[in-house]
Amino acid sequence: MRKIGWTIVAIVVVALLGFFVAPWVYGTFIAEDDAPAASVSTSGAQAATGELDGEWDVTPGADPNRTAAGYTVHEILRGADVTVVGSTDQVSGTATIDDQSLIAAEVTVRVDGIATDSSQRDGQFRGMVMDTANHPTATFTLTEPVDLSSLPTDGTLTTVPATGLLTLRGEERPVTVEVDVLRSGESIVASGSIPTTWSDWGIQPPNLGFVAVDEAGSVDFLITLEMG
Repeated sequence: MRKIGWTIVAIVVVALLGFFVAPWVYGTFIAEDDAPAASVSTSGAQAATGELDGEWDVTPGADPNRTAAGYTVHEILRGADVTVVGSTDQVSGTATIDDQSLIAAEVTVRVDGIATDSSQRDGQFRGMVMDTANHPTATFTLTEPVDLSSLPTDGTLTTVPATGLLTLRGEERPVTVEVDVLRSGESIVASGSIPTTWSDWGIQPPNLGFVAVDEAGSVDFLITLEMG
């Protein structure tokens, strides 16, 4: 009986350690290494070819610049600091460049396709947080032209500001984002992170006792464009 009692105690201790220590291990050694879904890489970049002016379409891209979009947010999970990154490759859109100026652009993201490493978290995100049954997509629509005349053609990056309307959960708000842009071969790659206070879009971050999500984070994107 004494042996059984100690066995039960050991099981309870291990369970408690898993409950409280695992989030700390995750937040310290795993989650902090995650990068947001928004970072242009110049690895393998080539000199630009083809015309800049024309109609462009969002394409899947290829590693390391595979098209993706999503969010980054900080949360406290059972006392541990965790950086959460959610992303999806379900991204579509178009852009129009005329006289070396981006005059129109729209990017649409399937929010119901955004996933993290936790199905439980994703269920909360798609249901209570984003209500993807009624608002399955998010969009960014350009509202002011962007001057691309200084865009390098040698496979290096430049950064330009882009102003537009960001729609989340059916709410539309103006935003300005610094966009890293790369011309490589016949493609254009662009990425950025839009600082976001969720309540501005009527979004309520979860606070469930064992987990509390920050009221601000970012909406991230990395897109590859090719001439249509």
